[in-house]
Amino acid sequence: MNNQPTNEKQRYMILDSLRGFALLGICLANFPEFGLWTFLSSEAHACMESAGVDRVVRFLLYLLVDAKFYGIFSILFGIGFSLILSHAAERGQRGVGLFYRRMLVLLCIGCCHLLFVWNGDILVLYALVGMLLPLLRRLSGHALLWMAGVCLVVPVLIDAWQEGTGVSLSAPVYDAWWQVAAANGITQDNFATWLRDSQSYPEMFSFLKQGAVERMYEFVDGHRLLKVLGLFLIGYQIGRSRLYARLEELGGALRKCCWWGLLTGLPTSVLYAMSATQGHPWGLTVHSLLYTVSALPMTLAYISGCCVLYLHRPRHWTFRLLASNGRMALSNYIGQSLVGIAIYYGIGLGLGTAMGLAQIELVALGVYGLQVLLSLLWMSRFRFGPLEWLWRMLTYGQRLPLKR
Repeated sequence: MNNQPTNEKQRYMILDSLRGFALLGICLANFPEFGLWTFLSSEAHACMESAGVDRVVRFLLYLLVDAKFYGIFSILFGIGFSLILSHAAERGQRGVGLFYRRMLVLLCIGCCHLLFVWNGDILVLYALVGMLLPLLRRLSGHALLWMAGVCLVVPVLIDAWQEGTGVSLSAPVYDAWWQVAAANGITQDNFATWLRDSQSYPEMFSFLKQGAVERMYEFVDGHRLLKVLGLFLIGYQIGRSRLYARLEELGGALRKCCWWGLLTGLPTSVLYAMSATQGHPWGLTVHSLLYTVSALPMTLAYISGCCVLYLHRPRHWTFRLLASNGRMALSNYIGQSLVGIAIYYGIGLGLGTAMGLAQIELVALGVYGLQVLLSLLWMSRFRFGPLEWLWRMLTYGQRLPLKR
């Protein structure tokens, strides 16, 4: 029997709903970069009419959004790996080869997104780190969680070592980034406005070339490989234990997880937001530690909180909307990039650098709301999102029906 993609009966609405919910945070986190607000100097921020409100919004983003929603996505990715293996086992097949094909296709999609659309891509990293999961699949649950903890703690130790020695592991990549930027005529002076002023795709592509190297610098500087792998492993253990299918018996534990996550994550997130918005006044090591001890508890609080609400009202229309959006996560993720370009870059409306942070986030909420409605309409007629359909066909090597 040939491998087949997950069918309707094998899906769990809570997982799709969580994925749709995560897209909200991803949209809020990414649009300040689409709007080029992130590229502007603090002096330029201070000169905007909305500067006061923007400071509050920026603090709230670090408090409630930054690292929390990509954490949800990462844990769901690990759960997805366990589902591929379990569904293959039900058919008497091995799922590892299928998973590697899936990752190779995702890597190709991510490279196209990174090089030709937007430099903030996360798909390349997910695909590369995802290829490590099959190597660890036979570890016990205890070992998986210990390894996940190590992956999340080691970046703090590396930052402490860098701060103590003055050595920067990412310095060579940083230098390479600015060499590529200079070769394309991009400098510190025109960096923030290049995409706004670009009137053709070749001009935009000049920025994308150096931006791809910048993204590699961000991965190295932020120790993203270790952090993402740690979250993948947590998700894999959750999936392997089928916790998503046992919500009713875990209701009490979910409520405790939510409360403990909030009680731990909110105070540390306040300190993290203060450190991020004030230029790391307590040093790099403390900032790195605050990132770790705030992001994971809040991520788990969001996940468990959504599960508790789902237990109370599983048929509520909110979950139906989120699930439709989540089932098209790849299409919507890249769709957000295309909409951001159309609004803010010079080849579109050219509104980049013209909006304050608060206004950009209002636009992001509008874009997300529109995607939710369009996803609901699309999924009422089709089995997959457009990019999900392409991803599956390339993975399984066969043409799949798109219409219901």
